[in-house]
Amino acid sequence: MHPNGFDLSGRVALVTGGSKGLGKAMARALLEAGADVVISSRSKAELTEALDQILAGSDRRGDYVVADLTQRSQVELLAARTLEKMGRLDILVNNAGSNIPAAIDEITDEDWDHLIQLNLTSCMALSRALVPQMKERQWGRIIHIASIMGLGSTPTRNIYSASKAGLIGLTRSMALDLGPFNITVNAIAPGPILTDLPRRLLSAAQRDTFARRTALGRWGRADEMAGPIQLLASEAGSYITGTTIVVDGGAMCRAL
Repeated sequence: MHPNGFDLSGRVALVTGGSKGLGKAMARALLEAGADVVISSRSKAELTEALDQILAGSDRRGDYVVADLTQRSQVELLAARTLEKMGRLDILVNNAGSNIPAAIDEITDEDWDHLIQLNLTSCMALSRALVPQMKERQWGRIIHIASIMGLGSTPTRNIYSASKAGLIGLTRSMALDLGPFNITVNAIAPGPILTDLPRRLLSAAQRDTFARRTALGRWGRADEMAGPIQLLASEAGSYITGTTIVVDGGAMCRAL
């Protein structure tokens, strides 16, 4: 391996849900490793502001594409626009996702269909659209952002856990499909990382409970995703594929 196996110079990365939270932090981490980046979300205003912050102090290229990944046609549009803007795509980070807590007998068809499309189906469709040009160059990195809720769960997280568990399964099967083309496929399963989503969904008491369940006794920071994403996106992780890296401060260590 090259001494600087984390160097992403000459690579182009797309991070969905890249306007805030984990997506924004991971886009910045990839850019700091040398990649040019494209971010996407539904809000042009948020994307414009986030891209300025991601590119600050850098000479790398960056762009954004407005896309609602709950709409299949816009998933395909995102792939096309990314290739049109950048000419290629080497690293795909499927990060966009959301959560609608509900007990199993309170789930609506609308909520189920919405979250499965966003959290799982869009990852399949975007990968499907971008894989052919990776195959042509015999190099690619696909990283799905799953969750420890795909490995365990809590009450009312039915749809979210189902979608993230599906994403972990998709990671394994895609790795087998794409390994012969030197394309690695992995997942990262974050645990308690304090972004806008848990701030919105969890009470202060619930957040404290999650913190106490970790081995480190605290919530993670979004920038603590930088190491895992740079590893899996680079030559440093060239022999890692089909696996799920848990980034949870030790939350999954506890049996009870």
